[in-house]
Amino acid sequence: MQRYEILIRLFLSRAKVIYEQIPTFALAKLDIMSNAKEIEKRRTFGIISHPDAGKTTLTEKLLLFGGAIQTAGAVKNNKIKKTATSDFMEIEKQRGISVATSVMAFHYNDKQINILDTPGHKDFAEDTFRTLTAVDSVILVVDVANGVEAQTERLMEVCRMRNTPVIIFVNKLDRDGKESFDLLDELESKLNIKVCPLTWPIGMGDRFKGVYNIYNESLNVFSPNKTGISDDIQSFSDLESVELDEIIGEEAASELREEVEMIHGVYDAFDRDTYLSGEVAPVFFGSAVNNFGVQELLNTFCDISPSPRGRDTDLRTVEPMDKKFSGFVFKIHANLDPKHRDRIAFLRVVSGTFQRNTFYNHVRLEKKLKFPNPTSFMAQDKSVIDEAFPGDVVGLYDSGNFKIGDTLSEGERFMFKGIPSFSPEIFMELENLDPMKSKQLDKGIRQLMDEGVAQLFIQQPGSRKIVGTVGQLQFEVINYRLEHEYGAKCRFAPKNYFKACWVTTENDEQLQAFKRAKANYIATDKDDNLVFLAETPFLLTMAEQDYPDLVFHKTSEFKVGE
Repeated sequence: MQRYEILIRLFLSRAKVIYEQIPTFALAKLDIMSNAKEIEKRRTFGIISHPDAGKTTLTEKLLLFGGAIQTAGAVKNNKIKKTATSDFMEIEKQRGISVATSVMAFHYNDKQINILDTPGHKDFAEDTFRTLTAVDSVILVVDVANGVEAQTERLMEVCRMRNTPVIIFVNKLDRDGKESFDLLDELESKLNIKVCPLTWPIGMGDRFKGVYNIYNESLNVFSPNKTGISDDIQSFSDLESVELDEIIGEEAASELREEVEMIHGVYDAFDRDTYLSGEVAPVFFGSAVNNFGVQELLNTFCDISPSPRGRDTDLRTVEPMDKKFSGFVFKIHANLDPKHRDRIAFLRVVSGTFQRNTFYNHVRLEKKLKFPNPTSFMAQDKSVIDEAFPGDVVGLYDSGNFKIGDTLSEGERFMFKGIPSFSPEIFMELENLDPMKSKQLDKGIRQLMDEGVAQLFIQQPGSRKIVGTVGQLQFEVINYRLEHEYGAKCRFAPKNYFKACWVTTENDEQLQAFKRAKANYIATDKDDNLVFLAETPFLLTMAEQDYPDLVFHKTSEFKVGE
């Protein structure tokens, strides 16, 4: 026994000597290789659509195929008493719509999939646009019956501005809708992008039997299954198979063969580079509610979608392979768990490795912060993580240090660019209905404003609170959350303002004259910046002419130097 102990000690001492002789650069190279492997595994994307196109249902089915959930509940099916996994706010469950971005992560085919499910309603476009800064690609869901709708075009414009790679999923093929070739023409003309079908539907509505996968030349014929993954799948690799005629019928089989031949003649073969550059959008067909075409979409997405990409800062472009950690906050959400009154900042990791209990530089505040309980997400379910890599979205418990757009880094002083800020279009005064709950109301409205759902302006005398949003529905959400999350009752009274403008100048004398002349239209935002609430475009133009040394900023972006 003593002899074995001597041999073990000798082995360990020699191993230590060998380790100590490994050059530092070699160890660093091992770290880089490890990081490169983790980065390549990541797929971070957003799901966007016009309201009711089936975006949240598709999200659930992707989670189902990824094994993250065991059964999916149709969002609007009252027979299944479950709401969508990604809709975690109570008002979302009641209204059947998404009003906040949800973050979900799961593993599939050796990939770490990070899904950001966004609101479809135009009143919550701000949240969606900010989320698009945190993703590397997008799946755009289109209703086969409605085709390209107004919000679809607006979302696509944002994707085209950043050359974000887009995959289009044509949904609800279990219902009758537009002919597939007509829809492809509409997608190209209205979205201003070339398309390339990678799957093709077999029939539509009552005749819908499955999808042919053009990408890998295989055919799956399904039986509908709304709550689980269907076991009744028949696969074919040969379109000329006689057995195919027997299963889907000679007419459907003949039509499929003819249409696939036409696709090869009309559309260019798929090229991954043109997709990654945002020039071509691959198109998939299916029915998310019945699980038709979802697995084909997910498998192909894992093959062709981009791994994490770099981001621009005010100094340089930061790449995922950069050794030092950096990331930016693109979303803040209060009361993710109403029982604990927590406030979470959502951070997209851009470079390096984020590590738990490590001090990082908060660039705007110029101070060091560390995070003992960083989390990953499955909608509202959270789990503590020790590290995160580029592409990951990390939840940081926040006591009020963060604003949307903030940068964390391992030391370098730069700010990530491109986080959009919006000028409100609708203004209402917040009226307190319960003076005994004034503190709760004040705390609640300020926390909700930090989330970026609206802008808060304070007018004197009396500290009157004016709330500005880009959509009417946001006021309903704010009212609901103030009452149910903070116990504060209020109502909103309309105010006749055209635009909020942030005012800056180096001419203090002119500024004081302006404030005296426009006292009834002067306010401050929650950060005490001066704001002019213009009633009409004419009055704004006159103010710009009368006070030429004042700069009237149409959004609050000037505060972060963008």
